[in-house]
Amino acid sequence: MSVTFGLCALPEDAYDISSGAAMLEGYARSVHLLGPEFTTLWASDHFQFGDAPVLECWTRLCVLATRFEQFHVGSLVLGQGYRNPALLAKMAATLQFLTGGRLVLGIGAGWNEEEYRSYGYGYPSRKDRVDQLVEAMTILHLLWEGGPATFTGEHYSIVDAYCRPIPPTPIPIMIGSTGNRVVRLAAEHADGWNSDAAPQVFEPPHARLLQRLQELGRSPDEITISVTAQVDFPTDVDSFVGVVPTDFPDYDFDQVIHGPTPHDAIASLRTFVDAGVTHFQIAPKDLRTLQLFATEVAPALAT
Repeated sequence: MSVTFGLCALPEDAYDISSGAAMLEGYARSVHLLGPEFTTLWASDHFQFGDAPVLECWTRLCVLATRFEQFHVGSLVLGQGYRNPALLAKMAATLQFLTGGRLVLGIGAGWNEEEYRSYGYGYPSRKDRVDQLVEAMTILHLLWEGGPATFTGEHYSIVDAYCRPIPPTPIPIMIGSTGNRVVRLAAEHADGWNSDAAPQVFEPPHARLLQRLQELGRSPDEITISVTAQVDFPTDVDSFVGVVPTDFPDYDFDQVIHGPTPHDAIASLRTFVDAGVTHFQIAPKDLRTLQLFATEVAPALAT
């Protein structure tokens, strides 16, 4: 199976939020550098990190899908608790309908306590957030059959709900998490699984995913395994910082930066390819890094 790539974060020298036009120009400059190995554009689902400017995910996806019609678009990943799952099913079905089938619905249990509380959602326990995700997955699949759909759960319910027009093509669901229960949920009900962990942290949940797929009689080829990777190719390799501590309670691993040269990135990312990863969501440090990745790294890993 071939390896493909997506752009999940604009380079720092293309990320200009002074206006909407400036932001879209940054996307256009970045997309211009991408080769045929790049097939997707992604948006993360967050509301705030302190006072830093943050764009809402779904609105951004709709604009990207309209502006850059050559790409599929995906959420990396939606915090399920931020949107009623029946409403989310309708939103996703509408975007799938209007784009001719170019949506990948990435979803997870959610984790950023700051934005939960600041936006008035409360902050359920990890168990409750995963329980909510399980019910949300059930509702999504029920509604995408068109309805009428009825479901009563501990957290969510629908009664004689319709979701029409029915999506013209199935909406692939990608679950993002390394937690045990969520990995099992991905194996049982999803079309894709995503991790942003370092290789040594990636392997245990990946092994559990493969084991559960085997127990279910599902082929590993039935699920797309993707990895989100930060990349930096500085002009001064001595300035390269390969590991950045992550200060969020739900993350028990540091963030790995791939580099400092294209050769190094090929070597480090190939370990994922050898494990079965077929798609990478790339977050490049700057436009220079993106150009080098697109011309040297992506073609080498794709083949």
